[in-house]
Amino acid sequence: MIHEINPLRDPRWPEFLSRHPHASVFHSSGWLEALRRTYNYQPLALTTSAPGEELRDGFVVCRVRSWLTGNRMVSLPFSDHCELLVDDREALQSIMAALHDEWKVNGWKYIEIRPVELDLRATAELSKSQSFCLHRLDLHPSLENLVKGFHDNCVRRKIRRAERENLTYEEGRSEPLLEKFYRMLVPTRRRQLLPPQPLAWFRNLIACMGDTLKIHVASKDGQPVASILTLRHKTVLVYKYGCSDGRFNNLGGTQLVFWKAIQDAKSSGLKELDMGRSDWGNLGLMKFKDRWGASRSNLTYWRYGAAGPEFTSAGGNAHLARWLFGHMPNGLLTATGSLLYKHVG
Repeated sequence: MIHEINPLRDPRWPEFLSRHPHASVFHSSGWLEALRRTYNYQPLALTTSAPGEELRDGFVVCRVRSWLTGNRMVSLPFSDHCELLVDDREALQSIMAALHDEWKVNGWKYIEIRPVELDLRATAELSKSQSFCLHRLDLHPSLENLVKGFHDNCVRRKIRRAERENLTYEEGRSEPLLEKFYRMLVPTRRRQLLPPQPLAWFRNLIACMGDTLKIHVASKDGQPVASILTLRHKTVLVYKYGCSDGRFNNLGGTQLVFWKAIQDAKSSGLKELDMGRSDWGNLGLMKFKDRWGASRSNLTYWRYGAAGPEFTSAGGNAHLARWLFGHMPNGLLTATGSLLYKHVG
């Protein structure tokens, strides 16, 4: 029998995550609470464990209700991946059957699953939705050996350039650091022909994730030039968002903030840097991650129901939208992001 629990209220959930080897920051109560606060997504977890029993397994998902893009269930919105925390084949089959019934009976447009390792190809009526490249950097080697794995011209030389330029570095989660980050995020997203995520999303992440979240900023003479936002869970550092002032990209600010984050991760005893997903067609982003010595793997999303992305699909409307995003004034672009993101998770 499958039971439904609220991971934000069930005290067994954090303890379960603490002992499951495949639990990630995207399963955490902080991440789920930020999704709920910002977008009103309602999280739930399916498990074979009865009330009162120790949790043996869990599949966390959010209900997304939208008049614009349809009602669906996603595991999880705005999360690069979210493994099914199920170790037993029979339990996995029971949970997948429950998801299939949920899709059929309740008329969801689709249910999307975003596993890292679990192979779901043999699951009946489940179809491939999207595929990405996932980069992960092993932090077990010494800093000296990690540096040897960095690309000489595109990483090591850029770090040396940042040092010669006397770029300053700061980290934390204060409102002034968030403001520096967000001022660069808006034009960065414009260059990518996309609206920025709502500022409220980042404020809620800071409030819900606590000191596991850091904003890293590099500046030149007081002018912020590059920034990344990272999240920490157990022994993994997750790079989630990045931005820069395009006028100063030649100074090596982006390489500097990544290098500082790696040094900090090593000093904290972390074992992996999850550099996130990349579209297979985004060769520039994949090469950037390759040059740090990160390993590639295939990341496949699966669905019961309608296939394909909602927001980035090809077609005339999508091309028009991207053109508009590239030409909107900053205020309108930011407002558009605040209106749209809750519909596209």
